[in-house]
Amino acid sequence: MKMGETSKGQRSGAIYQIIPQTTSSPRIPALLKNKNYQTNPFQISHFSLYINRLYRFTTTRTRKTNPICTRSSLSRLFRFVSLFQPLRGVSPAQKLNTPPVRRSLRDGGNNESPDLTQTNNLVLRPETAIFRQRGTSHRAESPKLFTIMDSLPTVLLKPGEADRIVAGHPWIYHGAILRMTAQAGDGELAQVKDHRQRFVGVGFFNSKSKINVRILSPERIEINEAFFEERIREALAVRKKHMPDATSFRVVNAESDFLSGLIVDKYEDVLVVQISALGMDKRKAHIVAALQKIFSPRAIVERSDVASRRFEGLTESSGVLTGEFSGPMTIRLNGLKFETDLIGGHKTGLYLDQQSNYEAVSHFAKGAQVLDCFSFLGGFGLHAARAGAAHVHMLDQSADAIAAAKRNAESNGLAGKCSFETTNVFDWLKAQTKTASTEKLIPKFDVIILDPPSFTRNRASVPDALRGYKEIHLRALKLLKPGGILATFCCSHHVDAGLFQDTVLSAAFDAHKILRRVATYSQSLDHPIIPMIPETEYLKGFAYEVVR
Repeated sequence: MKMGETSKGQRSGAIYQIIPQTTSSPRIPALLKNKNYQTNPFQISHFSLYINRLYRFTTTRTRKTNPICTRSSLSRLFRFVSLFQPLRGVSPAQKLNTPPVRRSLRDGGNNESPDLTQTNNLVLRPETAIFRQRGTSHRAESPKLFTIMDSLPTVLLKPGEADRIVAGHPWIYHGAILRMTAQAGDGELAQVKDHRQRFVGVGFFNSKSKINVRILSPERIEINEAFFEERIREALAVRKKHMPDATSFRVVNAESDFLSGLIVDKYEDVLVVQISALGMDKRKAHIVAALQKIFSPRAIVERSDVASRRFEGLTESSGVLTGEFSGPMTIRLNGLKFETDLIGGHKTGLYLDQQSNYEAVSHFAKGAQVLDCFSFLGGFGLHAARAGAAHVHMLDQSADAIAAAKRNAESNGLAGKCSFETTNVFDWLKAQTKTASTEKLIPKFDVIILDPPSFTRNRASVPDALRGYKEIHLRALKLLKPGGILATFCCSHHVDAGLFQDTVLSAAFDAHKILRRVATYSQSLDHPIIPMIPETEYLKGFAYEVVR
């Protein structure tokens, strides 16, 4: 087959676009004046790639000494070859009104399309064949979508700041922004480009927040009900894969599911929504509609009463969004029944991130005397009792939580194995380990579980938090029998696993104990961890056996 001819297999379905021929510049190389370029779009595509690389990887000195590498020459070349770049998804009826995808460096991203009515010198080329011949598939993007994207305010990033975003982190801080092409409305969509005007993604802008942009997608997309439905279905598929038997779990975990600022928890047939970003809050109606379409829940409850909303310029918001719901409800975790208050309870109702750990820690409890500190609704304690613990003593400073834990023990037929105490855990441990100088402390427990709330919300308070963690571990170890198990957890993102373990070992040193680590824990799989987003990994835990 001669150059310029097309085979049926090679060019089937190709869309042709009329574009002007502009080779009048004397600086355009002879290669481009070869008549073959008119019928060989692959040659033009390769030359475009070559020109881009030529400019990017030549030094400033080379550009000054070599005429073909000067900025003005390359700008003309860019302007010419940009006309031959693929415009995916263009139909014949729309081709004359479609702006070029790539713009030259010289025009600074001008959206003007070539005037095809003022020239008689026209060239035909295949629209979609260039990349498809290489086996690379691209999502079709309509001219309407490009028009929408071009009309959006553009956030330009400082050099080096785009790498973290391209790698997967969705947060763009104020200090990472070089400039904006136009002022964006708070909570509205903006497109993000690097300092070389290369597209990075789209996201919600908010000037009131330290996180100025929350990236939603690395592609050009519209944020509507269909978008939320697709993302939520993808997140649900992950839970069904890893937790097929769970009836209560987290459906959407914000950044972990690429929906920054949105949390959705499922408690049997009721959904609880928590929104902490302005862009998501403005699209609450889309989110609720998507959830109704996917789950058909009895009710959707909002629990957007988190302090972080203040940083987004939002006030707290709670209540029933759709359906009818009131009062506590009973849910099941690992086969056990728990009463939880979705409207007035802690967080969204329960600690769903510990669901798998409840079951895992209970394996150490058979025949044991168990102390469950910070027991809340009795998650660890009741699982231990069901697993065969001789007795479980639960401690929590909330009288409401202790009352609920008692009801949960009764509803599961485990009340005979459990005792409950409303107290400050620090004070209780201190009192239990206090002895006279002539007395020897006798350990009482085979298993001690420590699952405290976060001791720190920011890096500045980490030292104080570590002192608190060390104190409770020191006193707990003194109450643990030789060969006993200490299961301990930390839910603070600012205290990583290494620092947390160092704190435990420091307490063990002061208590004159040697520990053997027998298990490592993390958050349940309905709280996915994206390693490139460190904030998605916050819960860590260990089980240690007292060697001597």
